[in-house]
Amino acid sequence: MVDPGTVVNVIKQARDRRTAPLILELDLTDGLVESAPSDPLTALMSIRRNHLRDVLDGLRRARGDARVRGLIVKVSGGVGLAMAQELREAVRDFREAGKLTVAWAETFGEAGHGTVPYYLASAFERVYLQPSGDVGLTGVALEEPFLAGALEKAGIQPRFAKRHEYKTMANTFMEKTYTPEHEESSRRLVASLGEQITSGIAAARGLTEERVRKLTDQGPLLASEALEAGLVDRLGYRDQVYGDVRKEIGDEALLRYVSRYNRTHGLTRRLPQPGRHDTIALVNGNGPIRLGRGGRGGPLPGQAPAMGSDTIGAALRAAARDDRVKAIVFRVNSPGGSAVASDAIWREVVLAREAGKPVIVSMGNVAASGGYYVAMAADAIVAQPGTITGSIGVVVGKAVVNDLLDRVGVGLGAVADGDHARMFSATKDFSDSEWERINASLDRIYDDFTAKAAEGRGMSRERLHELARGRVWTGADAKANGLVDELGGLDLALDLARKRAGLPEDAPVRTFPHATPLDRLRPPESSDDRTAARARFDAWGSLGGLAARLGLPSAGPLTLPGSWEIR
Repeated sequence: MVDPGTVVNVIKQARDRRTAPLILELDLTDGLVESAPSDPLTALMSIRRNHLRDVLDGLRRARGDARVRGLIVKVSGGVGLAMAQELREAVRDFREAGKLTVAWAETFGEAGHGTVPYYLASAFERVYLQPSGDVGLTGVALEEPFLAGALEKAGIQPRFAKRHEYKTMANTFMEKTYTPEHEESSRRLVASLGEQITSGIAAARGLTEERVRKLTDQGPLLASEALEAGLVDRLGYRDQVYGDVRKEIGDEALLRYVSRYNRTHGLTRRLPQPGRHDTIALVNGNGPIRLGRGGRGGPLPGQAPAMGSDTIGAALRAAARDDRVKAIVFRVNSPGGSAVASDAIWREVVLAREAGKPVIVSMGNVAASGGYYVAMAADAIVAQPGTITGSIGVVVGKAVVNDLLDRVGVGLGAVADGDHARMFSATKDFSDSEWERINASLDRIYDDFTAKAAEGRGMSRERLHELARGRVWTGADAKANGLVDELGGLDLALDLARKRAGLPEDAPVRTFPHATPLDRLRPPESSDDRTAARARFDAWGSLGGLAARLGLPSAGPLTLPGSWEIR
């Protein structure tokens, strides 16, 4: 026999789940994923990861939801600067809707970097810190290795050429310290990022910029010092943070992760709705750029996603052909890579615009070199102030390892048919005629890159060349110089796309390419089929393995060197 009391409790719990106040949660311990993976295996492996769009959409939806009373975010070091700025904007809008926002951390950097995590937390109405934690607000630094001395000792001779003096990848292998141009560019990058962080913290915490700089120079700060300085509001453990929030909002409030809230409450918008067919297409381009199919990434080191020209091209074509799609937002988070692949993607952006679909680019943490190339034909480019972009230049070359092989006793025989048959061999220096071919290729790529950038940005070739020459810019400086149009994140890009297309503010967004499990199993019908992109290609050709072992960017000549995740 069913206990009537049990039935009553079940009914009451169901009613409470529909009517009780909500406190949204976000745990950034594992960072944020730019977008949900398109293949089922990787999607399953990352099912517990937070996706940027889920978080942004959830916070936007919650602003108008009377049930949602507050937001608690556990802040850690897994988010890059540009993405942190994107989250700060979302939190600001959430606060302006009258909702409580609380950030908490066990520590902002434990014997490590805590500047960006604290910068993110400062945007919240209230900041908690565990009593044993620190505020590792220590500023911004850029460390760049120069391997010429080590390569010389190892018997390896770097042979590179570049266009132009600010294209710094070659310097990593051919110099023992900064060149004047390299140092100038890096100093400005650090200064711009430091200015953004300092002004952001000062405005959020009600401090002067001079005071924030002084505290930064004294950091890392103990929890008690941070509390006294006004950088945090309260010291407490997780239970105390949640206890304080519940006292303010009510013990009956239910907790919901932002992503779960968004997927549950956004379900009705994803169902077919009569009379609402027009949409914005969202195309995600993440990782190094290469010819062929994009890589899905994976859980192991080195298994980052890759932006394949076939995959992105198919997505842009599908969106351009779809009558329901009225505009396209192309999200780019890439350090660049293959020049040919970048050019192929650029062409698809041009064709989408010619088909009458406005294209808005939203830049993530990094959209430089080839990452800028694929963006420059768009109707508008949106970047965060802390986005790393530009690097309009090219570099190519190889490492010659003959001396190293001699030292370890390895002999090498070679036969060839053709004067340039061994041109890209790691056991032969470039001849004069081969250098002529290298330089001709560099000139062609650079001239093509700058001509298309000048046309896309509506400026003269001379002015574009001044901004190019391989130089890297922050989004803030790129905006001041006309290389990007607006400062903001994915939400701003979507809003701009809706306005360009004449759609309402709540027009839905659909991710492209969209493939069902059946689509992934069936053979493609043609090269226009969204399942057709299957080829893979290493942009360094036969030198791909050697390039990886020597630390060269395997993606190709339009690549930003090193790691540019500002954390």
